[in-house]
Amino acid sequence: MKVTAIPAFRDNYVWAVHDDHTAILVDPGDAAPILAWLETRHIHPVAILVTHHHADHVGGIREITSQHDMPVYGPALETIPGRTHPLLGGETVLIDELGLAFQVLASPGHTLGHLCYVGHGALFCGDTLFSCGCGRLFEGTPAQMHASLSRIKALPADTLIYPAHEYTLANLDFALEVEPDNASLHKRLAEVRGLRSHGRPSLPVSLSTEIATNPFLRFDEPSITVAAAQHAGHPVQPGLATFATVRAWKDGH
Repeated sequence: MKVTAIPAFRDNYVWAVHDDHTAILVDPGDAAPILAWLETRHIHPVAILVTHHHADHVGGIREITSQHDMPVYGPALETIPGRTHPLLGGETVLIDELGLAFQVLASPGHTLGHLCYVGHGALFCGDTLFSCGCGRLFEGTPAQMHASLSRIKALPADTLIYPAHEYTLANLDFALEVEPDNASLHKRLAEVRGLRSHGRPSLPVSLSTEIATNPFLRFDEPSITVAAAQHAGHPVQPGLATFATVRAWKDGH
């Protein structure tokens, strides 16, 4: 299984899961760069996986499916253009052309119907989890996002994380404000600066790296709880309360 980032808009990635002939497209927000990528490589798309309804994730579906007939998998609880297979979480999506199977994880928080797709050592998580960050709570609650991130955190540590945005450098700035003495964060910052200086994505990233560096996955760590309490000006319990405090802190940036 190959996974290629197709840049879209200012900082989106459309992930193409492919071999030399066939591809799955994840969150195709902009048709033009996707169709150009497919045509240049003579690759035929066979399925679309959608994580949530925001325009920068679904805006290219109609144009792409007008040229390539294929199933569109997406959240049942959201309005997804061209969706053929509504999903709630708990299903398995089988892509026979590539011999791949993805488990569907419900991950409400950023939106109420948000889904993630996990399989073959990869997690396509849309706007639920970013490297060193997580999505804003546009529709869901801190409790919902905390539960969603806890489910992701329980995946195998070597799972490769494929978020939908290149937000890592900005997220690292905030993570270092929360946890300035975290050596893993300083190592990750140097790595990402090197990648971005050469125009390369900072993604994918292993879940183990995120557990060591992402303040939104480290809600049980004493260092994060202490930082959250200092920011809030009152004691904060580990877990959900720490997560909610850090998310509100980030929202103020």
